[in-house]
Amino acid sequence: MTRLHNNLIAGLISCGIAATLASCDSYLDELPDNRTEITSVEKVQKLLGSCYITHDVLLVAEVMSDNVDNYGIQNPNTNRFMDQVYSWQDVTEANNQGAENVWEDAYGCIASANMALEAIDAMGGATTTALQQARAEALLCRAYLHFVLVNMFGHAYNSKTSTTDLGIAYMQHTAETLDANPPRNTVAEVYQLIDRDLQEALPIVGNNYQVPKYHFNQKAAYAFAARFYLYYEQWDKVIDYATRCLGNTPQAMLRDWSYMATMTQTFDAITQHYIDATLNCNLLLLSGYSSIGLVFGPYQYMSKYSHGRYLAQHEDGDAANIWGSARPYQEMNTYSATNLDKSIFWKLPVLVEYTDPVAGIGFFHTVYPAFTTDEALLNRAEAYVLSNQYDKAAQDLTLWMQNFINTSQVLTPNDIQAFYNNIGYSYSDEKGIASTIKKHLHPKFDIGAEGDMKEAMLQCVLGFRRIETLQTGLRWYDVKRYGIEIVRRIINAEGMPQQRTDLLTTDDPRRAMQIPVKARSAGVQPNPR
Repeated sequence: MTRLHNNLIAGLISCGIAATLASCDSYLDELPDNRTEITSVEKVQKLLGSCYITHDVLLVAEVMSDNVDNYGIQNPNTNRFMDQVYSWQDVTEANNQGAENVWEDAYGCIASANMALEAIDAMGGATTTALQQARAEALLCRAYLHFVLVNMFGHAYNSKTSTTDLGIAYMQHTAETLDANPPRNTVAEVYQLIDRDLQEALPIVGNNYQVPKYHFNQKAAYAFAARFYLYYEQWDKVIDYATRCLGNTPQAMLRDWSYMATMTQTFDAITQHYIDATLNCNLLLLSGYSSIGLVFGPYQYMSKYSHGRYLAQHEDGDAANIWGSARPYQEMNTYSATNLDKSIFWKLPVLVEYTDPVAGIGFFHTVYPAFTTDEALLNRAEAYVLSNQYDKAAQDLTLWMQNFINTSQVLTPNDIQAFYNNIGYSYSDEKGIASTIKKHLHPKFDIGAEGDMKEAMLQCVLGFRRIETLQTGLRWYDVKRYGIEIVRRIINAEGMPQQRTDLLTTDDPRRAMQIPVKARSAGVQPNPR
């Protein structure tokens, strides 16, 4: 079942760490000295290509969430890095997808965005359409990168504690460097600055790119705004920007799951289609050095922490749900063997970039949709619920469900409330380890009492969002926003929860990933533990 030899996998991963770290360091060393050379719109546009992160948090965020279980000491397919991430420990192990690389890569890309902005100012400002589009792209990249950083290394935004919660340093000028040890802004301050950059960029963002889906085009910018304002608790803006993104016929913008069911059913065929730039649903595609396609693909690689049958059948993709006996157009794929228990959707591909084809040395990476219309639709549904527009929320939830599930069922607010109120909450058994599709929600904003219409509809939204975003890391941010507690448990040989080993509580400080070791050594204030 493993398609790449284990020795090749190990070689590629270790090589990828060394080579990528070296390239990041040289990039950060050289780039400031080249800023005086950026004297034309063509050079600005070229510089903007280096504003997109290639060391993303997909794998780390997914493994930190409740989308994986521990398959015990009998499964040796892990390493120290994965052990630390799964256990919410302060990560000390070097890895291509670790905090160190994400931190340095993100701030390096931010430096590029700041250089582009300063170069545009030096040329007299955004006086042409091309320069306006370039300015918008730089602002959007800067905003998005800070958004990634603050949501990994800080706590979720909320109106009660974010004015004092530690965020990250918001870099606005090339004169600012990480070596200067800038103070960390609060989470609220970071969100205010992202908001400012977004509001300047959105009116001037364009679509005039040779390959628009690999740049912050207009619909991708609207989808980013919808996600940002959802996290920022500004529901009206979520609805506005999601609607701009989806247009008047949102059904035509969603992923065509029914078509995928007719395709050749192989991992490579489905995953390549999933990231197809011609699909309306894929708004911004990014490439990253990541093994997420291996970890959540049909391989034994790192399978100690997996999304297995128990999770699928009790919490998400294969669990009894509001659509009854209807089935997804694209079924989950189940793999069962010695030390292998996976139930997964085929989503992100495994791509190999060989630096030495003869020796079989190179990098694992993947391409992933950073923003999709399907997520934007569910963002709008959530905002409708939180602004008490339950009928509109039910319409969006029905649209998502009928697109993903082979059903003509229509959801109503009353149907949703009745269904979810008949389901018990996860971890309510004697051992505190058994699952359902429903978990206690503890956000800082008001959602009413458990069982109320609002709470029940949010259970539906979050359940749909969990299935939609499975294996892409976004569930972790819902866990943080809603204060969802996560039980760590060992799954036994029969595929059932056996033992509880840890609990991530609602206000657990480990919800904010620790600042990288190198940054702390340079004087950046660590997160409390």
